[in-house]
Amino acid sequence: MDLEFSGEVWFWRGPSPFHFVTVPEDDCAALRDAAALVTYGWGMIPVAARIGGTGWTTSLFPKDGRYLVPLKDRVRKAEQIDIGDTVTVRLTVDV
Repeated sequence: MDLEFSGEVWFWRGPSPFHFVTVPEDDCAALRDAAALVTYGWGMIPVAARIGGTGWTTSLFPKDGRYLVPLKDRVRKAEQIDIGDTVTVRLTVDV
């Protein structure tokens, strides 16, 4: 399954600070359908992600009925991404 969407980068301070992009509601329905086939626990979905020319592997976090894409520091630096920027994210879920 391949998805592409745009979203705003936001920061979560939490005990482990991280940057995220929230997957749009429409795309979350398809992810929920695939989750049972690929999740490895707590509803986490392993994906290959890409923003611009930078790709990485990560897992989507379920939160409040939607999914969050965590952005690694190396991705943000390589693509010059800051909090509040709108980015286009490509995800591949291997189902």
